[in-house]
Amino acid sequence: MLAFSPCEAPFSEHNSVENSAIETDVRTFCAPGSRVSNAEAGSITLLLLVLLCAAHLFGHVFARLRQPRVIGEIFAGLLLGPSVLGHFAPALSTALLPTAKSGAHGTVLNFVYWMGLLLLMFVSGNETRRLFAKSDRKQTIWLATFGTALPFVLFLLVAPLIPMEAMLGTAGNRTALILVIGIAVAVTSIPVISRIFYDLKILHTRFASLVLGVAVVEDIALWGVLGVATALASSAALAPSAMASHVVATIVYFGIGLTLAPLLLRRLHTARWNLLAAASPAGYAMGILFAYTALAAVFDISLVFAAFLAGFAVRTENERFADALESISKFAFAVFIPIYFAVVGYRLDLSKSFSVGLLAAFIGLACAIKLVSVWTGAKLAGFGNLDSVNLAVAFNARGGPGIVLASVAYDAQIINAAMYTAMVLLAVVTSQAAGAWLELVIRRGWPLLSGDAVQSQTAEGDAAQEKLAA
Repeated sequence: MLAFSPCEAPFSEHNSVENSAIETDVRTFCAPGSRVSNAEAGSITLLLLVLLCAAHLFGHVFARLRQPRVIGEIFAGLLLGPSVLGHFAPALSTALLPTAKSGAHGTVLNFVYWMGLLLLMFVSGNETRRLFAKSDRKQTIWLATFGTALPFVLFLLVAPLIPMEAMLGTAGNRTALILVIGIAVAVTSIPVISRIFYDLKILHTRFASLVLGVAVVEDIALWGVLGVATALASSAALAPSAMASHVVATIVYFGIGLTLAPLLLRRLHTARWNLLAAASPAGYAMGILFAYTALAAVFDISLVFAAFLAGFAVRTENERFADALESISKFAFAVFIPIYFAVVGYRLDLSKSFSVGLLAAFIGLACAIKLVSVWTGAKLAGFGNLDSVNLAVAFNARGGPGIVLASVAYDAQIINAAMYTAMVLLAVVTSQAAGAWLELVIRRGWPLLSGDAVQSQTAEGDAAQEKLAA
């Protein structure tokens, strides 16, 4: 009995043309330079182990300090990267993270980075299906108009006065840069602010529902603008007609992804012939994610944008898919997403791509525009002074979307390394500020919103009565 390894398949001189082609493919695949050795595979797993453990460790520490977990995950990567460990102990950094930017290590790390990013946006897009409250439509309109549209428009108005060359990436597209910075000024984090609300045990309140509802409107609009910006950047070298076609394709993809595709998928979810959905709802949901991103790649549309729309299209009202999506979310937040944020921190090189002046000016301008705009919208919606401050601080948290925005814009070469660092640090600082302020409000017993104070007291009274009854 003869046995062959995959790289030793028997080919004779009498093989057909088809078999010769297969032989060529097999030998190419089995070439020494195309395979990962046992030692390399072990080194890669060590790299992932270090990033995963460090991300969870510092994420836990920051959560115990009542700070967003994501900030700790980024901090873990920052410590392991060139900014700290690579600068003060380069030999140790190389031992822990060997050739993390090149070779097989770089390929695997980039794959995990992209999977974390796509899964984060997939889960975020799915969350937009169940956040709106009918009783808050009027307030949502006021806050979305003044908290999202106004900051974006205000930045567009002041952009001609700002030296954009200090932020411009190698794509050299000034219009795309202005759109990206406008999004960074206006965006609010759904994942981070949701986690803050969960940790503070205020996710059930009207305050949380209102903030998340407006954040959904922001994300839908601003991710559409980001799709246009990335299309402009990637089409910079094309003729005007080709550039216009690229932008139109992005807008059409966005429109179909929000309207027609979810309706069609609702029928597909329950089709009798859909064996994948019946046999493995989680596999089916991941298949939708892969299908969206593959289709986006065909038309050269941002994969991050596609992942958000894929999550938006997946139906969660069906309990079968809700359980599957919860499983995907738990695994993603256990493995891929922490490593993604750790890599984000690892990519920050504060010793080379850090500008104190740019960072201070950008954080000051972005926070001032966002805080004043949201506060004005809250006052016009009828909220009191403290209520308006609480809303403004919560909406000012950029968190995950701000970091994703920076990553996508940097990968698309819309912004340079210094601006990437400034945008990530803006997301970190504003998220920490939001968590600290809301924790202070809860600890002092101040109301988040006037109605929420009554709700919280009622909930505490019910809990006390249950304890007495027990």
